[in-house]
Amino acid sequence: MIGTLQAMEKIKLGVMNGAEEEIANVVKSVAINKGLNIELISFSDYTLPNEALENGELDANAFQHNQYLNTQIKTHGYHIVAIGFTIIEPLGLYSKKIKTLDMIPVGAKIAIPNDPSNAERALNLLVDSGLIKIQNRNSNPSIFDIVDNPKKIKFIELDSALLSRSLIDLDAAMINTNHAITGGLDLYKDTIIRESCNDNPYGNIIAVREIDRNKPVFKTLIEIYKSPEVTNFLKIRFKGAILPIM
Repeated sequence: MIGTLQAMEKIKLGVMNGAEEEIANVVKSVAINKGLNIELISFSDYTLPNEALENGELDANAFQHNQYLNTQIKTHGYHIVAIGFTIIEPLGLYSKKIKTLDMIPVGAKIAIPNDPSNAERALNLLVDSGLIKIQNRNSNPSIFDIVDNPKKIKFIELDSALLSRSLIDLDAAMINTNHAITGGLDLYKDTIIRESCNDNPYGNIIAVREIDRNKPVFKTLIEIYKSPEVTNFLKIRFKGAILPIM
């Protein structure tokens, strides 16, 4: 059972706009009944929520996976920790022109996210599909680590928020689910390949400053993300494209 806080507390929670903000609004509604008033701060740029959290403009954020957070900490020296999981949003290779792997033409233009952790995620999915081979798979690989590319795919690195709208000029693009949904794409109808939801290492997390990690309010926040209300909303609204991590 979700614990009830002794008195109404307030926190600022950073999320990405679009699907994740929709989910957070459900979390906010449930939280009121648990003595927690959540002010949502939405972002469109992945680099900003951790900076805002580090600077005290947020109390927590819920938008990233552990790999992305670890890269941000290494780059910026943030004093931020993950305290729990929320949802899983499978990455997919989306296309409006191609339906299967064998239809990908020689010299195809495929875009991937330009931040290191999501680029690694995209490349690993392409390796698993057999399209490419890379060296140093477990050491933050980039497009420069591709050692075998039989179809001579031309890889283009773009900001994650631009991938959906750029799809018309590409053969395919690796797009995060939240941006795909915002762009009107369907994880099951518009993807050539996609990650599995089961045992996926890229589950989204709640992150807070290190000094706040043991505050009871954040335990309540984690539990709300796993509540029946949120689980049912995900099932009805996203039909398997976004799932809770229990």
